[in-house]
Amino acid sequence: MPRIAGARAVVVVLAALAAGACGGSSPTPAPTTAAPPSTTAPARPRLDFGPPVLLGQIADEGVAESSGLVASRRYPGRLWTHNDSDQPPVLFCVENDGSSCGEFTVDGATNVDWEDIAAGPGPDPATTYLYIGDIGDNTESRDGVVVYRVAEPTVTTGEASGATTAPATAIPLRYDDGAHNAESLMVHPTTGDIYVVVKEIGDAGVYRARAGEDTLTRIANLGLGLFGLATGADISPDGRRVAVCTPVGGYELTLAPGAPFDDIWDGPPAPVAFPGLDQGEGIAYRLDGDALFVSSEGSPSPLYEIPRL
Repeated sequence: MPRIAGARAVVVVLAALAAGACGGSSPTPAPTTAAPPSTTAPARPRLDFGPPVLLGQIADEGVAESSGLVASRRYPGRLWTHNDSDQPPVLFCVENDGSSCGEFTVDGATNVDWEDIAAGPGPDPATTYLYIGDIGDNTESRDGVVVYRVAEPTVTTGEASGATTAPATAIPLRYDDGAHNAESLMVHPTTGDIYVVVKEIGDAGVYRARAGEDTLTRIANLGLGLFGLATGADISPDGRRVAVCTPVGGYELTLAPGAPFDDIWDGPPAPVAFPGLDQGEGIAYRLDGDALFVSSEGSPSPLYEIPRL
């Protein structure tokens, strides 16, 4: 995705506009009696995660931009990532220290604008699948988007570049209300439902396509604030949490016990402290759900783990 270098500038512009709106001459307000100072400390955000830990840098020189990130279901401790738009349709296997464990061309896929990757179920219950979100649309001009489902590749030690995956299945999708730009793809670990968070400031729309359907329907809004341009997302392997990445930080939503999954969008996003990144792009749960992995634009991309407290 294009770097959002002007995001902080937006804050400055808005602050200036607000100052201008409040400036100028105005009647002097009548004196008021000051309220006594509060003795209650202001509420502090809940901290569910500890400080980020740098694991290493993504060493594969083919990774120009780690645009999406997901934990391997077949190989605990390994991750999958990919490049952004107009790059070859290649998946990169990454060890949890950033070293490379192989490159795999996705058979039958093209990369118009790959933005995120997820793991989820598929037609064979004995097989783990990766879902690649060709969902980027900066000009909001695509008639539809595509999610590719492919069996997770078999990785051997020192896998050479040039390996190919099993044939991918293209899942064409259309939004129910017109084109959107998006960079966040999730797949529910048991239902296979596909979720996309579009990249909108403020109330970012959450869209769902039931497994086997071809329409992305808006089902919720995520209030992520001024910096809430969602650039990546993941559902925890147990289906109880959702993590969302923005250029400068992250959020987590937690499902109440016994509630249906889509109730998760009603809860307030809890902030997750990120390390200093060029621009946060990839976010993924560790297989046990007790940590998040995050990656960034830039080459080589740093790879961080944020452990749960």
